Amino acid sequence: MASVPPASGSRERIAGVNRNVFLLGVVSFFADTAGELVYPLIPLFITVTLGAPASVLGLIEGVAESVASLLRVVSGWIADRVGRSKPLVALGYGLAALAKPLLAVALAWPFALFARALDRIGKGLRGAPRDALIAAWTPETERGRAFGFHRTFDTAGAVLGPLLALLGLWLTQGNLRLLFLLATIPALLAVLAIIPVRDRPRAQPSMPRRAPPLSLSLAGYSRPFKRYLLVTLIFALGNSSDVFLLLRAQQLGFGAMMVVLVYALYNVVYASLSLPASIRSDRVGRRRVLLVGLLIFAAVYLGFAVVTNSAFVWVLFAVYGAYIAFTEGVGRAFIADMVPEARRATAFGLYSALVGVMALLASVIAGMLWDRVGPAAPFLYGSAAAILAAALLWFLLPARATGASATG
Repeated sequence: MASVPPASGSRERIAGVNRNVFLLGVVSFFADTAGELVYPLIPLFITVTLGAPASVLGLIEGVAESVASLLRVVSGWIADRVGRSKPLVALGYGLAALAKPLLAVALAWPFALFARALDRIGKGLRGAPRDALIAAWTPETERGRAFGFHRTFDTAGAVLGPLLALLGLWLTQGNLRLLFLLATIPALLAVLAIIPVRDRPRAQPSMPRRAPPLSLSLAGYSRPFKRYLLVTLIFALGNSSDVFLLLRAQQLGFGAMMVVLVYALYNVVYASLSLPASIRSDRVGRRRVLLVGLLIFAAVYLGFAVVTNSAFVWVLFAVYGAYIAFTEGVGRAFIADMVPEARRATAFGLYSALVGVMALLASVIAGMLWDRVGPAAPFLYGSAAAILAAALLWFLLPARATGASATG
């Protein structure tokens, strides 16, 4: 079903995208500055400051990400049901801001788990409604550009955050708790930046006014969407939390500052390639770009499994940034292409909920493999899952079955 055409006047466009897409990019910039100031320090905080093993780190990150993903289907359904997305987006960013000072006062890993879960609850509430807003304000032929633009702003914050963490580590002499408190400032700026964002444009009269009842059922969705879910779930089962990449860097000899710096490099590459990769998907098809991203992931994880020289960690993190640039925004645009507008926020949420279950399993499995087999094991496992997912993407989603916007 066709989207409501967004206003296209020059006053409604900033930097080549709709004004609301631009503003949501600003919101994500501040939120990711806060989030990524904290994120690369979590492995050190959990394993060193709180003294927990790698398996607990995997449990914490797996539970946190799964909570976020499962909530997305609820928040997406609510947004479709009431026809409004902005309130859920604002609430989500607000909860994420609250979680930062709570993490700072954690004295044991269960409380750190609570703080991380609250942060991810916020992410779960805002994710699907925000993606639906971006899709609603963008014509289909520009969705790759819009989602890529948003990911670029989002990742620019993810570049600044680790650099601020690096500066903070030096200025505070490694006081992680103080840095978590300081991360509250950009988190609150993200909440304030939501205020001028306009909610969804009014739906067409022929469009259903309410979403179907909340359900995890895939009934009513297109066959390409269901197949894409299968591909993504298989990949997600091997895609453990990025904290294991940071832990691997630490295990190969990187100190706290070097871990943060190499994570910043990853985000620089991600930010630089997100928009070009997403625009490319508008032209050659989502499937081709996603396939390249999955193969890059497989190569990088294989590299992390076999590398022994810490110098190669820099190369691997840089190439890893290309993987996420080729898959994150492009994948969201792909879903928007395959799902009618009246069910789009729910579809985004359903996709994230199912992936989140796999993310919990992937992180727990990675932690157990690390502890019981060795540091290389979770990366060999993840590389194999990505290769299988790439093969299924190619064979189960032929170009003719993925819609006019994905002609690859």
